Parts: sequence; C-alpha cells; structure tokens
Amino acid sequence: MPVGDEPVLTKGVNSAFIGTDLEDRLHAAGATTVVIAALTTDHCGSTTARMSGNLGFETWVVGDACATFDREGPDGEVFPADLIHRTALASLHDEFADVITTDEATARLA
Repeated sequence: MPVGDEPVLTKGVNSAFIGTDLEDRLHAAGATTVVIAALTTDHCGSTTARMSGNLGFETWVVGDACATFDREGPDGEVFPADLIHRTALASLHDEFADVITTDEATARLA
C-alpha cells in the first residue's frame, strides 16, 4: 500500500510508460535510473524495461523481485514459469537493462 502521499500510477497496458505521466514525473524529479520489480516478468516487467531503456534511462530489473506464470504456447505446450522468467530476464540483460538481484540493487543505492 502507498505510504503517505506516495504517487500511484494506474496503467491499462503492459508498459508503465503508456497512458501515464511516469516519464514526465521521472524527468521532473531528475531521475536517470529506473528500478523495476514486476509481476509479470515477461509482460509488464519486460515491456516497461524495454521502454525505459529506449527512453534513455539506466534501467535495472531486479530479477528476484519479479515473477511470472506458466505460459501455454500456440501448440498447447506448457512452459513452466521459471523458464519463462529466466528467458525473459536473459532477453533484457545487457541490451535493455542490467538484470540484478535485490542485494545488488541495495548495494548500488548505498
């Protein structure tokens, strides 16, 4: 739950940047880095991370603060959540974002 006057952004699509004023808020605050924790890794987390990187923000995806669900492919094969999660992180790492752990994020912020 938000604490005090923490802002709450309500999004209607996968990216936290589409249909919200997130980018404007970040620029107004002088932010250069976006840290992402997400449900789901392969949808909202990935889309937001890709947009964040494309918009020029240093982007960190905190892998152990993200999760997803099993996914069914078009042929009916079910892919386990852990595989989906790990491949989504692999697709983001070193191209759109730094994929790091909570401990690494805490250390970077210290």
